[in-house]
Amino acid sequence: MSITVEAVKIALSQVIDPNTGKDLVTGKSIKNIELAGVNVSFDVELGYPANSQLELIRHAAESAVQGLAGVGTVHAKVYFKIVAHAVQRGLKLKSNVKNIIAVASGKGGVGKSTTAANLALALVAEGARVGILDADIYGPSQPMMLGISGKPETLDGKTMEPLENHGLQVSSIGFMIDPDEPMVWRGPIVTQALQQLLDQTNWRDLDYLIVDMPPGTGDVQLTLSQKVPVTGAVIVTTPQDIALLDARKGLKMFEKVGIPILGIVENMSTHICSNCGHAEAIFGAGGGAKMCADFGVDFLGALPLTMAIREQTDSGRPTVVAQPDSAEAEIYKSIARKVAIKVAEKAKDMTSKFPSIVIQND
Repeated sequence: MSITVEAVKIALSQVIDPNTGKDLVTGKSIKNIELAGVNVSFDVELGYPANSQLELIRHAAESAVQGLAGVGTVHAKVYFKIVAHAVQRGLKLKSNVKNIIAVASGKGGVGKSTTAANLALALVAEGARVGILDADIYGPSQPMMLGISGKPETLDGKTMEPLENHGLQVSSIGFMIDPDEPMVWRGPIVTQALQQLLDQTNWRDLDYLIVDMPPGTGDVQLTLSQKVPVTGAVIVTTPQDIALLDARKGLKMFEKVGIPILGIVENMSTHICSNCGHAEAIFGAGGGAKMCADFGVDFLGALPLTMAIREQTDSGRPTVVAQPDSAEAEIYKSIARKVAIKVAEKAKDMTSKFPSIVIQND
């Protein structure tokens, strides 16, 4: 019995991508099936960065085809391809940034910046080219969290080069001011400064730019949401009722300006005692999941309140790089994959595909 392309497709339709929950055929991941006698080769193209998942998926796909009667050798090439996706109506994506992801919270003190840094580093660990824009002008914390100091250089006198550490490109107002200098700026000046940080940083071919948003839902956040081409937003909250109250406002703000919510991260979900390991929900339990159910958005994951996360971030080596095999790092990586998959499922940005129409009077 000869092997057919259709038989290979049927076999691969039984292989479920553990990250998307879809089979490889339905998820349109299978490309270039080739038959050479009894030997089979094909490509598996993923839409999200997945260095840690490639071997797992390759083995599952090859095993499924190997199970067909009469098959000789099976070779699968598994890789990922990240493309640009659509943003708010009326805005164009940056030419050097494929996707912009805002990480926001309704209030301060919920670990938004720590979450943003670790999510960015988790995407780097999975093979993506990633930058982080520290948009919290009044309290820039990414330079300290990522262990970066110094002033940005300019090569052309117009744009500045991002500083780098841990494989991450970083831009922050914190690189340009004294750490002890208070930012006594009004909203319009803050908005202008942020726009300059975004537009005048020479980002180098990013798959994702993570924007660590300032806390709150005021004029600055609204202007940012309307002027920055955002692919989607991640809301960070704690289980505490007062934090959830403000997180709901942040979520509604993004909805009003047409930015999709990629999901909610519940930070400080449980406190883990460093002496005995006892877990206690000191800020309450289940708040993030309930908010997701109320608004019909995805629950991306819950992170514990541990001393290690705080110590690692304060030292300039966040958890994902300080302890990449720890349980906490695995949670960050899982959340990052979920975010990337949500982005990959969005409509692709087609603006570059359409020709420019010029009307001239003869």
